[in-house]
Amino acid sequence: MSFYLYSLFTNIREYFMQPWKTLSREILLQPDSGRFLTVENHQVQLSDGSIIQNWPWLITPDFVNVVVETEEGDFLCFRQTKYAVDGVTLAIVGGYLEPGEDPLAAAQREVLEETGYVADEWSALGGYAIDGNRGCGNGHLFLARGARYVRPIDADDLEEQTLIRLNRDELRAALMQGKFRVMPWSTAVAMALLKMEAE
Repeated sequence: MSFYLYSLFTNIREYFMQPWKTLSREILLQPDSGRFLTVENHQVQLSDGSIIQNWPWLITPDFVNVVVETEEGDFLCFRQTKYAVDGVTLAIVGGYLEPGEDPLAAAQREVLEETGYVADEWSALGGYAIDGNRGCGNGHLFLARGARYVRPIDADDLEEQTLIRLNRDELRAALMQGKFRVMPWSTAVAMALLKMEAE
């Protein structure tokens, strides 16, 4: 089969694909009034009409992660601990959206709170489902450039963390060495580097 025919067949097939339908949902667990986590059970109808009675679904708040480049060309990162990570990890700016908050506004707020910097040049790197089968919220990734210091840090993070600066080569090396040990952080750093290198 030629590539043209294969592409045509694939496009036709995708045109007729149908999303699954949620027929009902039941809350199973909602600690802290669902602020950080709600566990539901869904009854789901597949595209062929068959029904799955028990489909676990996790609801967590949407969040932002930001790769921040300063006016000097360094990148603001953290050395920190995370409950789900064994040991110390490198991290980037991030946090949950407030109810009704726009992702860009949340990203700008988090950068100011966590680093004391502001930036005028912002690029969206996309919004992504965290788990294609179970939900777990959406991550909104950004690149902020030309950041400048304006005030002391005013973060409410529970984890111990130290703000550090990496140059672009150090950032790339840290990514390749697996030092960003949480998937959205690695994804945001990789996408930011790809965007900058394509310019």
